[in-house]
Amino acid sequence: MPPSDDSVTRVEERPDTPVRKRRLRSRRPAILLSLAAVIAVAVVAAVVLTGGDDDAAPVAKAAAGVPVAGGTLTYAVAGTQVSLDPAVAATAVTGLIDRNVFDSLVVQTDADSFGPWLAKEWKISGDGRTYTFTLREGVTFHDGTPLNAQAVKATLDHVVDPATKSAYAASLIAPYKSARAVSDLVVEITLSRPFTPFLQALSVPYLGIQSPAALAKPVADYKPVGTGPFSYVSWEKDKRVTLKGNPAYASPPGNATHAGAPRLEGLVFEFVSEDATRYGALTSGQVQAIAGVPPVNAEQLKKTPGFTLNARETPGLNYNLYLNQTRGPLRDVRVRRALSSAVNVGELIKNVYFGHYKAVRNPLSAITAAYDAAAEASLAGYDPAEAGRLLDEAGWKKGGPDGYRVKDGKALTLIWPFWAEGNKEQRDVLAEGIQAQAKLAGIKIDRPTVDTGAYVSDYLIGGGYDLIDVSFARPTPDVLRFAFASGNTYAKAGGNVALVDSPEIDRWVQEAAETADPATAVRDYASVQAKVLKEAYVLPLYTPVQLVGLSDKVRDVTFDAQTYPVFYGAWLGA
Repeated sequence: MPPSDDSVTRVEERPDTPVRKRRLRSRRPAILLSLAAVIAVAVVAAVVLTGGDDDAAPVAKAAAGVPVAGGTLTYAVAGTQVSLDPAVAATAVTGLIDRNVFDSLVVQTDADSFGPWLAKEWKISGDGRTYTFTLREGVTFHDGTPLNAQAVKATLDHVVDPATKSAYAASLIAPYKSARAVSDLVVEITLSRPFTPFLQALSVPYLGIQSPAALAKPVADYKPVGTGPFSYVSWEKDKRVTLKGNPAYASPPGNATHAGAPRLEGLVFEFVSEDATRYGALTSGQVQAIAGVPPVNAEQLKKTPGFTLNARETPGLNYNLYLNQTRGPLRDVRVRRALSSAVNVGELIKNVYFGHYKAVRNPLSAITAAYDAAAEASLAGYDPAEAGRLLDEAGWKKGGPDGYRVKDGKALTLIWPFWAEGNKEQRDVLAEGIQAQAKLAGIKIDRPTVDTGAYVSDYLIGGGYDLIDVSFARPTPDVLRFAFASGNTYAKAGGNVALVDSPEIDRWVQEAAETADPATAVRDYASVQAKVLKEAYVLPLYTPVQLVGLSDKVRDVTFDAQTYPVFYGAWLGA
């Protein structure tokens, strides 16, 4: 799984929006949820800026705060697109772009709440293994194919098909067994076991519903075809993805800020990996909005007339350094804990991110349900003396070349591949600081620069690494299963890059996903957090923050539960 955050990350509330409220990790037998009956709180934050148009009437409307239609919004992002198929790719860029092309069965509106989207109602069997969804009428895909139960089945079957080679989506619905069309607009999904995170999984863009006609084409001819507010136009690799507004759009989620077609005529995602270049494109007017405002420029942007900085922490897995416990020196827990003790995370985060990102002591972000602060006592915190003691005890002696410790004639060396195409948030700079502090403890960290192909084949699949860095945005503690369950290796569409193989962790994450008792789930997730910190499978670094810079020409951008910006209701001014 290429670092995603990324993973690819909290949101404000809008009242009077129908949703389905359901306590995390609990199940209720045969609950029927309908658009008319469910009431709760929608979690979408609107960024209100100024706008206008070229004609006098639209300009007057914009000045009065009335939305106007037309124009193309260009949004610059770090990184690049790996695949157009949301069932294949795991990167945040894929989720960001495909959220505009694909609708989901349900929308997540709060940590424990879900509202209608393509499904207008659903019911869950008493044993938690069968979900029956009734779909909205009259919805069509961008290619004219009607939305029906067969389309839902085709999408889910495509996700779990080994030929798809899913890097993420398949792990979200690991218990998926089958789907069948009860009727044209009713689909029944059967799971192999109870799985309370199922609705949350169905809400993410990686499980957006795809046109079965598009999926039936050869892989080489694949193009993303959904029912969403924007349709696919083109992908210029490593440069941009272009979308156009869907004038026939009629299936917004239950918490949408308006109905009907999107207000924008076009939406362009520019891939600009260099921070200064991306920031300059915003301030010079070449683009209207950017992701990843450099922290060094964040305060400046706040004070610059005509621009707004929107900052929100991301739920899910923090940006963490994972230690491959199956290979070389890191097979010894003492060496893993020594590395953890050698790095002054707080100092590094402060110096690199100027207070806009906060250093953490837990793999799970604090805004994620079931986060357990008490687990942090198990972390091997910064303590150079303790790092030295542990390395001495493990047999790694001082006196090697360049100050590195040695054992059996070999220097204590760890391989941490640098995936340059996926670099963002000055993570390369942070890595240099970690390298330097590790060296003071006698630990050598090599950083070979690799392209995407080599990163996946030689490292994620080949296993030729000791350290991997990644974050993952997902507003549910089930993300701990994704990261640490033994069956969730990269080869199986998971994020277990530490290659943890712990029967205890497997039992905890499975029980947490199946139990009807929220207290049991909270206890299990807390146990996982403490265990992975005690065993030093992971060194937590910081909670990612979506630092989105917007021109005052942009209005009504909203953010979803994963902190992805949503452009359905956005519009442009002069």
